[in-house]
Amino acid sequence: MNSPALPDSPDLPAHAIDAAASYLHAILGIAIEHGPAHRALVVYDERTGLSRALVEAYRRNLPDADFVDFDSVQPDEVLARFRSLAAKDLVVLVQSTNFRLEAFRIRVELFKLGLKVIEHVHLSRMPGPQAEHYIEALAYDPAYFRGVGRALKSRIDAAPYGRVVGDGAELVFGSPFEPAKLNIGDYSEMHNVGGQFPIGEVFTEALDLEAVNGRARIHVFGDTSYRSNRPDMPVTIIVEKGRVVGVENATPEFQHMLDIIRADEGEVWVRELGFGMNRAFTRERRVADIGTYERMCGIHLSLGAKHGVYPKPGFKRKDAKYHIDVFAVTDAVYLGEERVYADGAWTVAAAAPPSPGSGTIQA
Repeated sequence: MNSPALPDSPDLPAHAIDAAASYLHAILGIAIEHGPAHRALVVYDERTGLSRALVEAYRRNLPDADFVDFDSVQPDEVLARFRSLAAKDLVVLVQSTNFRLEAFRIRVELFKLGLKVIEHVHLSRMPGPQAEHYIEALAYDPAYFRGVGRALKSRIDAAPYGRVVGDGAELVFGSPFEPAKLNIGDYSEMHNVGGQFPIGEVFTEALDLEAVNGRARIHVFGDTSYRSNRPDMPVTIIVEKGRVVGVENATPEFQHMLDIIRADEGEVWVRELGFGMNRAFTRERRVADIGTYERMCGIHLSLGAKHGVYPKPGFKRKDAKYHIDVFAVTDAVYLGEERVYADGAWTVAAAAPPSPGSGTIQA
């Protein structure tokens, strides 16, 4: 297949590949629960050092898998390989950009076939040291992700209100929250198994969107190229009744993003409240791909009316166009009166295993 030209991308050092192999071993065995009774297909490209490192790591873990170089075959062959698999078989997608198969929405259609999916996407956005940050983010600690993730969910679901405090700003969520969703590598109670990696997030939003008021200092936001944009000075958003009504220290890029949302949606809503859990990413340790950095250990919000997980009266899917991730400077997070975040980490104790019916979702 024809593929877009990318800059030269050197191979990663041997220690990074060894680390990737170790982390993927845990993902495959614990999170995905892939075993010898089921087949595996790895569709990959070799356009970047990070993609080549991940492919080598998968070869070490899946010696009996079929490996297909996306750039050396035609679309019909890839689709035929997908359709030759049986339910609960595994597909791994290692993509320096993102694979296009006409109208075939790859992950969605693979889930429809009952397949397990691990997706690595937009790897070309993370060159140099960022590639090793990405690999470190694949480390899977089930006690942390599952235990702390469920503990956060239990507190979110019970909280009458919440606050995000950082750098002198406070954003108040003055209502209870929607039932929290989990992306913690536990698919035991889900219809679909897998999703985009790295993982690590609990997310919700206010039951009453107009109960969100105050200020937040934004240290990174997703720009129009889906990359992490970090202003020299954090941008302050001013929120009244769930909408951004003003900004301070806005960069031209941030203002442009707000202008685009307002032009198409009329106003800028604050919707998602995301509790990122991945300890490989911090305010200072970043990657350029916004969909990967979203897992950063801290708070992110979404700007724009789009959030299909939580339908709300008055929000029509066809009119809600934008869901822009922005990352708040966070010193403390309170759910009710309990502080659950301090010194760059979640402070809740791990929860017990879930009872049937707890909410989980892959992102």
